[in-house]
Parts: sequence; structure tokens; C-alpha cells
Amino acid sequence: MPRQLRLEFPGACYHVMARGDRREAIFRDDQDRRAFLEVLGLACARTGWRVHAWVLMGNHYHLLLETPEPNLVAGMQWLQTTYSRRFNNRHRLWGHLFGGRYKAVLVEGGKLALPQAVASAHAQGDYFLAVADYVHLNPIRARLVKLGAGNGLLNFAWSSLAQGYAQSPARRPKWLDVATAMEAAGCADRARGRRAFVERLEARVREEGAGRAGAGLDSSQSLQSTLRRGWYFGSQGFRDHVLALAKAAGRALGRRGDAYEGAAAQREHGEAEAERLAQVGLAALGLAEVDLAQRERGDARAGLLAGLLRERTSVGLGWVAERLQFPSQAAAAQAVRRAQARGATERAIRILQRKLDELS
Repeated sequence: MPRQLRLEFPGACYHVMARGDRREAIFRDDQDRRAFLEVLGLACARTGWRVHAWVLMGNHYHLLLETPEPNLVAGMQWLQTTYSRRFNNRHRLWGHLFGGRYKAVLVEGGKLALPQAVASAHAQGDYFLAVADYVHLNPIRARLVKLGAGNGLLNFAWSSLAQGYAQSPARRPKWLDVATAMEAAGCADRARGRRAFVERLEARVREEGAGRAGAGLDSSQSLQSTLRRGWYFGSQGFRDHVLALAKAAGRALGRRGDAYEGAAAQREHGEAEAERLAQVGLAALGLAEVDLAQRERGDARAGLLAGLLRERTSVGLGWVAERLQFPSQAAAAQAVRRAQARGATERAIRILQRKLDELS
């Protein structure tokens, strides 16, 4: 699978996400969570990062961060290595804590000054706020918080919503910047504005439903898919601007800068086609998105679809494994072999292939 772009430039904003190795827990208790936030604060002091949103889940975390200096890679290496060492020392473990590379998707917005032609293409704050909302609503989508009966979003303590946006400035971590998202939401940083910011998110939950809250852009797009499998989130003008920066940086360093645009375009095309076929295939097989994580061990449908995606698109096994929610690439490969070995799946293969051909 092609390695994701790691483009760095002053003022860049990223949605960063990392999971535990084999999707195992990276936070076993609140002491681990406090340790991670302490390390994150130290990383911000070392790099100058400004964190705009964060959430700590059981086996992964999300950050929306801004890098005034082009130092995402160096900072992330220090952050994850330092936390892994502390985690292993505390729990008397060794080896990798995080599974594979962290994901870092460039986000349009923040304090980045873009050319006027780019900045006017779309309200940058819309993209930025969409990602901040996506981060803060993770506990709702994961069913860790349920609104009603006196419960609200602030009942989940381990996010920047509870520990930052709902707090007065004096009680926030110095490295947390709430101003950009609050301004984009039209909320002043006063008690009434802070309440309005939280109430706006809870209104989204009631309107969109717990499973979809903050995960969609509109009726045809999934923010969740974009942040998991894309490399940028923003307007076409922002994309072109970023690719121009990538090419310029590559030429200045004497590297293959011209390859950035071709590689990015090829990956976008392959992943877009794979996503389209995945949605068609899931519908044809009678699988809903929520069924993927809860499917029975002997259910061959996901393995069947995984095999067809590998045959018909250019995406790698890692993309397929994540899209169909297999615990690992090895599990996805095994499911493909199992599906192909079962004679009972031949009719399903023909039906699915015919469905895909009709819509291709």
C-alpha cells in the first residue's frame, strides 16, 4: 500500500489518529490517559504545536493539531515513542504499542494564510469545525455516552470538550487552543458561549443520530471515510495549493517532488473506486456498516468482498482491512482465502460480480 503523504509546512493543520497494535488498548486506565496528556503537553512545548481538539478512546486517539513550524514527523515520533516507553515501563511490557503508521490528514483552516483564490473557494472554518466536531463526537458514535436522563457530552471526561471548551481559560491546558473552533461556531469564549458550543454538538446528535453524529459531510459524503483513508480534507483549491507546496518542497530538496502529484492523484482515484465498489458490494451482500464490526466469525461475506476489491482496484490489503473492519491485514487475507475455498460462495460471487458490473 503506498505510504501516506507526510507533507509539512508552516501553519499546517492535521487530523492525526493512531491505534494500538492489533487494536489493543493504549489506555488501560485514567492514569494512562493522564500520562498521555502530560506527554502531549511536553510535545507541544518542544514543537510549538497548538492542539485544537483531542479525544482519548480505549485503543486509539484523535488529535486536531496545528504546526506553526514544519515539524509534524519529528514531533509525532517523539510523542509516540515517549508515551510507549512510559506505558511499557508502567505495565512491565515491551515491544510496539501503536500499530503501524499514524494517520495524518491535512485539514483546510486554522490560522494558515492561503492565497485569496484558495481562501475564497470555501469557508475554511467549515472544514476545520467539521473535524473538531468529528473528534468531539467520537464517544457518542462509540456509544460511550448516551444523551438523556441527565447525561450529556460532558459526561465523557477524556476529550478537549470536557477538559477545555467547557472550561474557563484559566482551567485549560496552555497547549489547547479553543479560539479557532469557537469562532467558527459563532460562540464567544464566555460562560454562555461555552454552553452554546456544547449544546450545538448535542443538537447534532439528536438530529443526526448517535451512530452518524459528526461523521457525515452531506448525504453523499462520509467525513469518517475521508479522515480514515484520504490525505487532505478541504476544497479543491486547497488540494491544488498543497500539491504545489509538495512539488516545490521536493524540488528544493532535490527529491522526486514531481512524483507527489501523480502519486496523490493515483491513490485518490484507486481509493475512490474502491470505496464506490465497497458500498455497492456491502448493499449487494446485505451488510450494513454497523454489521462489519459485529459480524460472526464464520460470515464469509466480508472476505468475499475483500477479495473482489483486491482484484478490481489498486488499493492494498491494508486499505481493504481497515475499510471492512478486519482486526489486521493477516485476518483480512485469511478471510479472503476462506471465502475463496468455500464452494458455497460461488453463487454469491456470481451475484456480486453481476451487481458490480451493472453499476460499473
